[in-house]
Amino acid sequence: MDPHIPHDDHPDLAELADAGKVVAYFGYGSLVNRYTLRTKFLGIRRARAGGWRRFWLPRVPASEMALLSVHPDPDESIDGVVVYDRTEHLPAVDEREAGYARRIVDLDHLGIERAPVGGVPIYIYQAPKGDVSAADTKSVILQSYLDAVMQGFRLLYGDEGVQRFVAHTEGFETRVLRDRHAPRYPRPVKLERDEAELFDWLVLARGVTFVDHV
Repeated sequence: MDPHIPHDDHPDLAELADAGKVVAYFGYGSLVNRYTLRTKFLGIRRARAGGWRRFWLPRVPASEMALLSVHPDPDESIDGVVVYDRTEHLPAVDEREAGYARRIVDLDHLGIERAPVGGVPIYIYQAPKGDVSAADTKSVILQSYLDAVMQGFRLLYGDEGVQRFVAHTEGFETRVLRDRHAPRYPRPVKLERDEAELFDWLVLARGVTFVDHV
């Protein structure tokens, strides 16, 4: 598969940035998949953030469903995407990422493919790590959420990229709830048959256990 991300930037992106009307955020989970985005963003780029490690965070006690988060790690870096968006859309993104703290990204440790503009704030959403990972609890990963994340990485970085995502994310040694045909994730995506087979094979090899009920 040849990964490709079109640079179909909004024609007024540079002008809006000069006027202070543009923000950006680094996505490392579901935000990587442009088909889950609900704002009319202005541009999108592949990117890599140094100094972070990605892990599965159990959503306890509010929910049994695990979500992705990051924690600082000077020896690691993660693939992702930078989304350029209108400043007025930031509250909607904050609402989507409820429970996560919005933090400024250290630009010295962020590489962006052909960044369309400079001088705009770039954020990353981080949830508290706590004392446990998803692998240490009875939480589960929604297959529909996982599908959206993995499809996003495959579209951006190809098969090798989605393999890196699985290999370099902590906490995969847990349960995955099969909800692909009745998605509980509110922004589900449609998979090709080869994607479903690939994704299931990769996470099984990583140590997940599929379950039909929780």
